[in-house]
Amino acid sequence: MREVKIIVEKHPDGYVAYPLGLKGVVVGQGNTYEEALSDVKSAIRFHIETFGEDVLELDVLEAFVAEAGIGV
Repeated sequence: MREVKIIVEKHPDGYVAYPLGLKGVVVGQGNTYEEALSDVKSAIRFHIETFGEDVLELDVLEAFVAEAGIGV
């Protein structure tokens, strides 16, 4: 079993979760933290089944949260 780092964000209308270090876009969502985590884990399994284990090539050692002005 391979460990994957997953970010879970809380928003006013629910939770959004996404993995770090996978090739491609994988997102899960839910009304609770647990639902979002379960949804993204299912999406990760589907992503690997569809595209192969090569999507797991990227190892993330650390993750940081940063703020930056984007001038919009």
